[in-house]
Formats: sequence, structure tokens, C-alpha cells
Amino acid sequence: MRRAAVVRSLVCAAAAVGILFSGPAVAHATPSPGSVEAQIDKQWNQLEPVIEQYNDVHGKLIKNQAQQKKLAAQITPLQVKVDLAMQQVRGLAVDAYKQGSPSALNAMLITGSPTGLTDKLMYLDQLARHQQEQIADVAALRDKLAATKADLDAVTKSVAARDVDLAQRKKAIETKITSLQKLRIQAYGASGADDGPYKTGPCPVDYTNDKGGRAAQRACDLVGLPYVFGSAGPNSYDCSGLTQAAWASVGVHLDHYTKDQWNQGRPVSADELQPGDLVFYYPGSLHHVAIYIGDGMVVHAPHTGDHVRMATIDRGPIAGYRRPG
Repeated sequence: MRRAAVVRSLVCAAAAVGILFSGPAVAHATPSPGSVEAQIDKQWNQLEPVIEQYNDVHGKLIKNQAQQKKLAAQITPLQVKVDLAMQQVRGLAVDAYKQGSPSALNAMLITGSPTGLTDKLMYLDQLARHQQEQIADVAALRDKLAATKADLDAVTKSVAARDVDLAQRKKAIETKITSLQKLRIQAYGASGADDGPYKTGPCPVDYTNDKGGRAAQRACDLVGLPYVFGSAGPNSYDCSGLTQAAWASVGVHLDHYTKDQWNQGRPVSADELQPGDLVFYYPGSLHHVAIYIGDGMVVHAPHTGDHVRMATIDRGPIAGYRRPG
């Protein structure tokens, strides 16, 4: 009996120690959709400026590389002309070395008259000067283009280095995106998005048959496609890729970068808004853009894990409005 009592005491003591070191069991509740969206918005507002910067730098790199090829294509035939001319000059020099330079006396003996000598010398002089001028013009143009290309090569090298750096940061972004998506799945289920419709009513709300109205209609046609950063279609979009594609459908070019799009349209006020106008968010950073579709509604590509969708215009702090075209 006494031994049993001792054992019970030891068991109770061990249990007490276990409670002391392990603490009470804590139940981990599934985060609410509201708290997940708040986390996503906070983290996404830090990520999206980097994404837009990548779009800007990568776009410049592509343009510079295209310009490099164009300049190289212009320089090559000029270089061929210069090389050919120099070969001709070297040929004349070789002939003069072998045969001796023609003198006025030799020319007179060949022609038989002083008048013929003068005419021949004038003709030879004009021909030589004309040939020199042609060579000089071609060489000058070649040198000018070569200097332009050298400057462009230096700039492109710098842009390429930034592109590599941002590509590395892009990998880090993708890792962060994966963690955000896991939060969405935990809150919403395997779809990673809420069950609400991407369209909340007629889209566009106000239809007009001008370029802006047709651009708004194009954006509405893309509702439901997934968000993929750096993408401008045809199967996925990020925010500036969506607005670029919408306006491209009516023949208006916008760069794939929110800050460039801000500078590519004229300012309008909130009272002047028409379907197709661009709505920019987050004053200072300008890292998100949507397209207005009427009655206080926009279409935009929100963030990873989501889709192109309708939203109220007040979805975030507004920086201003621009009208492309």
C-alpha cells in the first residue's frame, strides 16, 4: 500500500514537471479571411513596387537590345563601303609606286597639247576630291553611329546588370508569393480565392463607343483571368499589363510600367472620369493601376492568387487619374 502511494506521488510529480515545461496545450485557430487579406495587402504593397520596377527595367533592356541590333545593321554596310574605298585608295597607291606618279611632262607627251594636259589634270583633281569627299562622308556617318552604339552599349550593360539583380529579387518575391498563397488556401480552401464572382454586375457599367469605352470593354472581357506578375497576356496579367492590353486593343500604346503609364496620359479629375480612364493608387510609389468602367467601379488585376476582377474605385488610396490617347 505504501509502495503504491509512493508510485502515485512520483507519477503526479512527473506530470507536474511535464505541465511546467510543456505548458498548456494551445489550439491554433484557422486565420479568418479578413485577417489573411489584411496580411496579403500589407505584404503585397511592399512587393508590387519591386514588380513594377522589374517591368520597367526589363522593358528598357528589351528596347535597348533592339536598338543595338538596328545600329549594328546600319553600321555594317557603311563599314563595307569604307573598306572598299580604302582598298581602292591602296590600289591607286600601289599603282603609283609601281609605275611612278604621272608628271605634267608625261601627260603633255601623251596628250600632245598643253590644253589637253590642263583638262586632264583638272579632271583627275576633281575625281580625286570627289572620291575623298565620298569616303569622308561615309566614314563620318560610320563614326557617328559607332559612337552612338558605344554609348548605348554602356547604358545597356548597366541596365542588364540591374535586370539580373531584379531577376534575383524576383526569385525572392516568388518565394514570398508562395507563402502568401498558402495563407489564401488556408483561409479560402484549395481555390486560393474567395467564392465571390469576379463580376459584380454589368461590365462595363457605363458603355461608350469611343476608344476609352472600348478599352474598358476589353478589360471587362479579361475578367476572370489569373494574376501573374510581369505578364501582359494573353492568358494572365498583372495590373499595368492589364491596362496596357486594354488600351492596345484600340491602338493606343502604353508601356508596361505604372509610372510610365502615369506620364503617358493627361490628368483628369474625379468629376471628369470616363470609362477607360486609368486610376492610380498609392501616392508616391504609384505601384498599382486600374481601369475605370463607370459608376464608381474599376477593373484591375489585384495580386497573386487572385484574378482580374471588378472592384469599387475606393479599393485603396488614390494617387490620381489619367486619360490615355
